[in-house]
Amino acid sequence: MESKRIVVKRVKKIHGGHHGGSWKVAFADFATAMMAFFLVLWLTTNGTPEQKRAVEGYFRDPIGFEDGGSPNPVDLEGSASVIESSSADEAPNTLRIQEDRITEMADVIEQRKMQQLLQEFKEKIDQSETLSKYKDQLLLDITEEGLRIQIVDRSQRPMFDSGSAQLKYYSQDILFELAKLLRSAGRKLSITGHTDASPFGGRPGYTNWELSADRANSARRAMAAGGVDADQIARVVGLADAVLFEVNDPLAPVNRRIAIIVLNKKAEADIRQKARKSAGDQTLIDATAPTEAEQSAAEDLLKSGDWSKPKPAPTSEDLNW
Repeated sequence: MESKRIVVKRVKKIHGGHHGGSWKVAFADFATAMMAFFLVLWLTTNGTPEQKRAVEGYFRDPIGFEDGGSPNPVDLEGSASVIESSSADEAPNTLRIQEDRITEMADVIEQRKMQQLLQEFKEKIDQSETLSKYKDQLLLDITEEGLRIQIVDRSQRPMFDSGSAQLKYYSQDILFELAKLLRSAGRKLSITGHTDASPFGGRPGYTNWELSADRANSARRAMAAGGVDADQIARVVGLADAVLFEVNDPLAPVNRRIAIIVLNKKAEADIRQKARKSAGDQTLIDATAPTEAEQSAAEDLLKSGDWSKPKPAPTSEDLNW
């Protein structure tokens, strides 16, 4: 009988450290759990009620079969998102701009429009046969309310005689020609009348306040005759001698003047709001809320990368041409 050869295999076991490598897996699970725990604490502390409800709904129904879930219930401003487009032409990376940034850029656009309008008016005044003769009496500058045009006395030609609301003949010519430019601008207008500091003593109860208001209305009627629509006038104000042009000489004829302001969007909204309050209407007008056109313009401006605030507009001294 043939004998069988018996082979004995001995396996040598090599042990690692104290616990081998299994502790690393356990520690990684613990670290992941702690990170998730602190993330939940951060969300419950800083999250809005809507975000908390979104997180709650996600854990109740992560897939979204019942109420419709979302892979990103809370926007952490770094996660990727899928934009569903209803049109093949719609770009998936459409710019989403915050409202406050749109408002800031809309203000920049409005300032640029006013500066452009100032330059256009200056060129048209130079080209006008009538206005070019009196351009030394026309001062243009940009204020917080918009583009201001002041008609002043620079060549011993005051707009009004002392104590009178009757326009001089050359003042009418100036306003007739300016009316064409102002109508083409398509903006709301503010007209302000001013007097010098000489007290009016023509008739009892009639002061420089009434006189300045009458002067402003005289200018309004002349501009209406020149083509400005009635609904384009937003405000007619008489300020008497409260805002002097020549502060050092309150009696100077240059203080007897008319100021016309081409209003910007915010100033126009402020005037409407004050008018509504005086009439008892408490409906608020948000002058800063961007319109669809402003949002589109802001997106275009953001794409161009050039939306820095423009340089300050020239002052009346700079525009003494």
